[in-house]
Amino acid sequence: MTQATQASYNPNITEDEIKVSPAAAEQLAGLMNNPDVEAAGIRVFVSGGGCGGMTYGMTYAESITERDKVLEGDGFKLVVDAVALAYLQGCDIDFASDGLNASFVFNNVFQSVGGSGVCGACGAAGGGCA
Repeated sequence: MTQATQASYNPNITEDEIKVSPAAAEQLAGLMNNPDVEAAGIRVFVSGGGCGGMTYGMTYAESITERDKVLEGDGFKLVVDAVALAYLQGCDIDFASDGLNASFVFNNVFQSVGGSGVCGACGAAGGGCA
């Protein structure tokens, strides 16, 4: 990076880029506070697949690189690389629990980059469908 680029680069994720609900924040903090886990943060990733072409997920981040942006919350760090962040712009991360089923839910994904936020084939919103 040039000095001008470094000066203008902000490594922090803003609420305009990604929002985390209180329920999701609580779960993320719980994952980070697990004594068996040694991680720099929780990485959000985007990969091809799913009926809409993209799937969204999370894993532990072993490190934070110069290409990553970070959202720091109470007891957690969410780590996203620049490519994934482009697909997550305006995303709301929530945590939903329905009986024995509990998972993080990605709402409003793909809408900010021109999609509907709803899968055309199955009609599901967020999650694995874009």
